[in-house]
Amino acid sequence: MSAAWLDQDSLHPSLRDPLLGSIGFLNEVMGRFPDAISFAPGAPHPDFLTEIDIQRYTERFLTHLRDEGRTPAQAQRLLYEYGPGRGIINGIVGDALARDHGIDVDPDAIVITVGAQEGMLLVLRALFRSDRDVLAVVDPCFVGMTGAARLLDIERLAIGETPAGIDLDALATACRQARRAGRRIRACYVAPDFSNPGGSRMTLAARRELLALAAREDFFVLEDDAYAFTAPSDEHLPPLKALDEGGRVIHIGTFAKVAFPGARVGYVLADQRVGDGGKVLADELATIKTMVTVNTSPLCQAVIGGMLLEHGRSLLELSRRKSELYRRNLHHLVTALDAHLGDARSDRLAWNRPHGGFFVRMRLPVPVTVDLLERSASKYGVLWTPMAQFYLGGGGERQLRLSCSYLDPDQIDTGVRRLAAFVKEEVRA
Repeated sequence: MSAAWLDQDSLHPSLRDPLLGSIGFLNEVMGRFPDAISFAPGAPHPDFLTEIDIQRYTERFLTHLRDEGRTPAQAQRLLYEYGPGRGIINGIVGDALARDHGIDVDPDAIVITVGAQEGMLLVLRALFRSDRDVLAVVDPCFVGMTGAARLLDIERLAIGETPAGIDLDALATACRQARRAGRRIRACYVAPDFSNPGGSRMTLAARRELLALAAREDFFVLEDDAYAFTAPSDEHLPPLKALDEGGRVIHIGTFAKVAFPGARVGYVLADQRVGDGGKVLADELATIKTMVTVNTSPLCQAVIGGMLLEHGRSLLELSRRKSELYRRNLHHLVTALDAHLGDARSDRLAWNRPHGGFFVRMRLPVPVTVDLLERSASKYGVLWTPMAQFYLGGGGERQLRLSCSYLDPDQIDTGVRRLAAFVKEEVRA
């Protein structure tokens, strides 16, 4: 029996957007050049994955359930059945947010999601009602957010990035322009701490100014908290949600980096009031979730819950060793770039120096194309990520992103030596 044939034009137009294929393309290139040193994936270091004792953490969570008054049979069933759409570790996550960040929240205002990615999708679906609503995003922007908005046919407006994060003057101007056109900026997405891929970090003053602007212009702030844990302890800044006195911030988090990505567990904190019946936005997100993934795997939640319990219900304690390794790798990468390419550094060949996160952004004097990446991989044995895919407003054509999270120092050294040879022989020839 022959398969049915579909015209590409009969499918949703987002499927032809190169953005949706960007991650798959990088995985395909990595698969074709397995011996290349890859600065492409923003993945956690594999050494931490070997330490995960799933059975021990699950048992720790079961003990917690029994201590709360459940019988052993009831506790076990909670892990084996579908479970509530809102989640089963909400209280533990809420305790961690309060302990580490001073965010005091009712557990019912938290929804446990299938990674931060589902959280973004749920929030966008709930907030954006018509084509009058516009999503402002920092440019360059994480493709998970821009891709989710594309799938939902939400218009995205690129706002430039400064070393202190999103350009607040440009955002204010965009709000006024949208209003004059009969539209509105409904929400603005930012990652205030070491954004992916830009690496910028919002100052405390910029965080307060963004919240004041959100109140004046009546938009919500979608805060992505994926990389804040990598900040040096003496440079800790409060999340936007901890500063949020007007209920403007919807806080999105993930355990992919601080625990392990295979669990696919994230969370959304959405305590905004909805109507007069006592509902909060999290209630609406949980309702949408029942039509998307029904619930987040209770077994995966149990592992994450057990990990948090074993580390004093603290995200910072859970991530402390990881944070130290990532800062070490980041320092090692920047130092190696200085050592091997410092003599070639100029206005046209340069890189930033973030204090945290997974990424360094490099500017080249030539267009960063797919062909250039193929040549870098095949001839020099080093991979990286082109930056143009992260820009909505056009840009990044002469930039690439280097990730150091997945590598060891000797791999970073080897990779930078290969990168330096590539740059000096191919890019500056």
